[in-house]
Amino acid sequence: MAALSVLDLSYVAEGLKPSAALAQTVELAQACDRLGYTRYWVAEHHNIPSVASSAPEVIIARIGAATRRIRVGAGGVMLPNHAPLMVAERFKTLEAFFPGRVDLGLGRAPGTDPVTSYALRRHQAQSEQDVFLDRLQELILWETGGFAPQHPMSKVRPEPSDAPLPPLFLLGSSDFSAQLAGEIGVAFAFAHHFATHDAVDAMQTYRARFKPSRWRDRPLAILATSVVAADDAAQAERLAASADLSALRRAQGSYQPLPSPQTAAAYSYTDEERAIVRANRRRLFVGTGEAVRARLEQLAQATGADEIMIASPLYALAARRRCYEILAESFGLEKSACDRNDAQVL
Repeated sequence: MAALSVLDLSYVAEGLKPSAALAQTVELAQACDRLGYTRYWVAEHHNIPSVASSAPEVIIARIGAATRRIRVGAGGVMLPNHAPLMVAERFKTLEAFFPGRVDLGLGRAPGTDPVTSYALRRHQAQSEQDVFLDRLQELILWETGGFAPQHPMSKVRPEPSDAPLPPLFLLGSSDFSAQLAGEIGVAFAFAHHFATHDAVDAMQTYRARFKPSRWRDRPLAILATSVVAADDAAQAERLAASADLSALRRAQGSYQPLPSPQTAAAYSYTDEERAIVRANRRRLFVGTGEAVRARLEQLAQATGADEIMIASPLYALAARRRCYEILAESFGLEKSACDRNDAQVL
């Protein structure tokens, strides 16, 4: 059975302030820590009203301090937005604070619109062309000390120098990162929740191309997908209406806060819009815990995923927490010892 983890975008719902969405992220991470999830990742997005997660390193530090066992990480850091030395220093610092619990997921997209992307990068020396490969190589060189002795950067040491860079994951929604992750021997996470590329092809490509490295001796493939689980199928469908309308808005270039189920139920869809929603439903798993588990396990088997990472675009905090509880029970996750002891005291 594949392991189970969470990707949290710190969804901003209608009527909710972004700062409150960040507080909910910490609360949900604590719940997942108790429930036995493997990882809790946060993302990097900018200038998107429906997403409060713009500074993943800061959020990871907050979650790490508030949890005991679960791995915390970035899903991911958009590397072209940042100097590789800064990424190395920030994540080595996180590793020093939470040894053995931090993951570094790296993406090549800007995580925003073109204007905001320009605002993020306009003072950088390199051109606006895709610089992901150059920056990935530099990040690896900072960790391995691989700069040639005569290179000026060879005298620079990312601090804290005694803390290793956390495990690397390349994120992708096509076969580009799948091939690259395999070639350099790092873990891979495929964004099935928004990708149009075939997940089976991407995951199989990764495994076929994988070469053991100093980072990993065997492949590790994570499949990220959207899930809405509830106590009964009718309730799950009602809650998923928020995700349906939000997906439609995104397809139309609108990134409004996550609508309530009531707002979504009152929306009048055109035939063309309903077709968009139906297409998105192929990437959204909706139903009871057992129904969702059956579909996820089928997908995990088809793709060879070692781990399923769920993103749950649910309007209410209680509904998201309940979704995580239902899936933890359906997948047979083992609650942490501290949670069992707390339950016995209660």
